[in-house]
Amino acid sequence: MDVRDERIDGGKPFDWGRVSDDYSKYRDIYPEEFYRRVVERGLCTNGQHILDVGTGTGVLPRNMHAYGGIWTGTDISEEQIAQARRLSQDMGIEYRVASAEELVFPDESFDVITACQCFWYFDHMRTASLFRRLLKPGGKLLVLYMAWLPFEDEIAGASERLVLKYSPQWSGAGETVHPIDIPDCYFEHFELVHREEWQLSVPFTRDSWHGRMKACRGVGASLPSDALQSWENEHRELLRRIAPERFDVMHYAAMAELGLMTR
Repeated sequence: MDVRDERIDGGKPFDWGRVSDDYSKYRDIYPEEFYRRVVERGLCTNGQHILDVGTGTGVLPRNMHAYGGIWTGTDISEEQIAQARRLSQDMGIEYRVASAEELVFPDESFDVITACQCFWYFDHMRTASLFRRLLKPGGKLLVLYMAWLPFEDEIAGASERLVLKYSPQWSGAGETVHPIDIPDCYFEHFELVHREEWQLSVPFTRDSWHGRMKACRGVGASLPSDALQSWENEHRELLRRIAPERFDVMHYAAMAELGLMTR
């Protein structure tokens, strides 16, 4: 399913379904510390009902189900949900195909709503009030993010420049450490409870980093097949020149926890 948003990549269409197989193999990369910080906030654990919006292949529910939460994941892509179901067998996680703006659940269904790597895609004027309605009194909205740091990390920077060669309008480039931006419309319903950012190193091999880069919006989700093959050939050659077989890539992670205001 093609998505087109003028706020993202200059309106260039992308389809996560095209890259779901690589996404399932190469984007389950969050270190344990990432999940531990969520649990330390008292979230996504101990029988809480959690809705993961934009779940993709179910990375967050799959990795956090052992902490005792009861998870539901939604995503606009049928292919992503198919991968999530395949990878989550026997975990008791429910998945549905749905956009963030058109979720259909009873009022006050969830203790926590999570949005990991997807918050900027939402139509916030619609989702802010929808999330308020779906949360129980005292509920929390948790926005999570992790990205490589191209200016601090040579391999990440070189790979990113190659993506821009093929997708010059790609707006995912140039990340620096910064707080997650929360649009003002959320503060009609929520208050900011906690926000933090921290740096971390993520291990890769040449193959897994190549797969991670391919499974991004500016590459596998949007390039035509001939351009994608050229990018793959050039990226593999780049990694042979500049990267050892195993290496770490510097990233930063961020979270923003919002609490539901008293109605």
